[in-house]
Amino acid sequence: MALRWNDLPAEVLTVLRKGAVIPAHPLALDASRKFDERRQRALTRYYVDAGSGGLAVGVHTTQFAIREVGLYEPVLSLAMKTAREATKKPLVMIAGLAGKTQQAVKEAQTAVGLGYHAGLLSLAAMK
Repeated sequence: MALRWNDLPAEVLTVLRKGAVIPAHPLALDASRKFDERRQRALTRYYVDAGSGGLAVGVHTTQFAIREVGLYEPVLSLAMKTAREATKKPLVMIAGLAGKTQQAVKEAQTAVGLGYHAGLLSLAAMK
C-alpha cells in the first residue's frame, strides 16, 4: 500500500501544483437522519460542477459517524463513482482516516483500493 506523492497520476500532481479548492464533502441525510444516496450524489456533482479540484470525503464533521454505522466504504465509493461519472477532468480525491493505528490503516487500504490519492488523518483517537 506504499502510496507516495510520486506514485500519483501526473494529471493529479498538476492539479495539486497549480492549486485547487478541495472542499470537505458533507453527508446527505434524509428527514429520518438516514443516508440519502440520491442527495449525496447531487452534492458530489455540485462540487464538481462548481469547479472544485477534488473532494475530501469522510473528513467533514458530519461524516465522522459513518464509521460507526458501516457507511465508510459505501460513502467513499459513491463519491468516487459519482465524481468519475460527472467529469473527465482530473480530481484530487482525499479520504478521511480516523481511529487508532489498526483502524486508520484499514481505512487507508480501503481508500487506496477505491482510487483515492491521499488521506487526511484525524488524531482524535490518540489522546
